[in-house]
Amino acid sequence: MSIQTLYTAATGMDALQTKLDVIANNLANVNTTAFKRDRANFEDLFYIHEKLPGSQDAGGNLAPEGIHVGLGSRVQSVQSDFRQGSFDPTNGPLDLAIEGEGFFQVVDPGTGEILYTRAGNFTRNVAGQVVLASAGIGRILEPPFSLTEDVTDVVISPDGRVDVRLAGNPALSNAGQIQLSRFINPEGLIKIGENLYAASDASGPATPGLPGQSGYGHVRQRTLELSNVEPVKELIDLITTQRAFELNSEAIHAGDQILQLIANLRRF
Repeated sequence: MSIQTLYTAATGMDALQTKLDVIANNLANVNTTAFKRDRANFEDLFYIHEKLPGSQDAGGNLAPEGIHVGLGSRVQSVQSDFRQGSFDPTNGPLDLAIEGEGFFQVVDPGTGEILYTRAGNFTRNVAGQVVLASAGIGRILEPPFSLTEDVTDVVISPDGRVDVRLAGNPALSNAGQIQLSRFINPEGLIKIGENLYAASDASGPATPGLPGQSGYGHVRQRTLELSNVEPVKELIDLITTQRAFELNSEAIHAGDQILQLIANLRRF
């Protein structure tokens, strides 16, 4: 069984390497706006059953326990943690955060696809449209609204109502309404980078709604949601994962030593 030991321990090392990659990504995004940390989940693999529980011996007695040897582990899934992040007050009138459930909706102008984000670092493009500030092309907030050059102030209420004040006119006028989307299973969303998510069959279709109503979160202006990564917890996970990786490597080393002893046996 020493040969099997090598393969079994190798599955553990491979699974733990994936967990290390997940932890490294969490730590790399500790300052990413509205980033949601990931967690690697494990499951055991197949078993060799040398004797099944409940099997009968020659006397007809039932065995209370069996004999089974597991063949290792693997990563079952990488699960996103959508718990609320902390808030960072800013001076940006188009910096928005969601307090509670929901995602902002943005449209990719290249494909027309609706994508979803918790990051609310919005800005204006050259046409005055409110877009998500990102390294790529500006993705337009959906439903869209524009801010003209004569807008001197923007007021966004917790229920998503957008009011503006124009130059020479102290009164506020309505310019649009922000909507949020919810999913029956947000953990089924596909992370595509640039703080964006895409819907999938696992997440279910998006259900749009107004902020503050029917369980949707409120919108907080001049605020950004921070990453929910806890550096201390990630470092503890990093240490325990590294030690588990070392233990699996020791199991491989022990299996190799046993095989070496067997190979060096001499018949006298």
